[in-house]
Amino acid sequence: MHISELKAGASNVELEAVVSEKSEPREVITKYGKRLNVANAVLKDETGSIAISLWGNDINSINVGDKVKVSNGYVGEFRGTPQLSTGKYGKIEVIEKGEGAASSETSEKEEAPADEEEEF
Repeated sequence: MHISELKAGASNVELEAVVSEKSEPREVITKYGKRLNVANAVLKDETGSIAISLWGNDINSINVGDKVKVSNGYVGEFRGTPQLSTGKYGKIEVIEKGEGAASSETSEKEEAPADEEEEF
């Protein structure tokens, strides 16, 4: 499946794409009071790009430049824009590490917490 084929409401999505962007993680509190970490990312293939949320362990295991495989994902909509999610039953896994992108991403991550602390 290609990104250009994804529409809100699609389920059982299987695709391979490259991580082109990844934000710093942030903490959210669920409606049940549980604290979770989430980071926004963008997946890109030859047909387009789509946003995806990375949760928990996926945040640190996936970096810009990595080729990933999404299995059993679904497409929701956030503020009118389609967004891919793995949800409870899907998964995202790195099938090929990006070359060079991970080191620059790591540098940004090491500097970011100090910047974030100063803002608060």
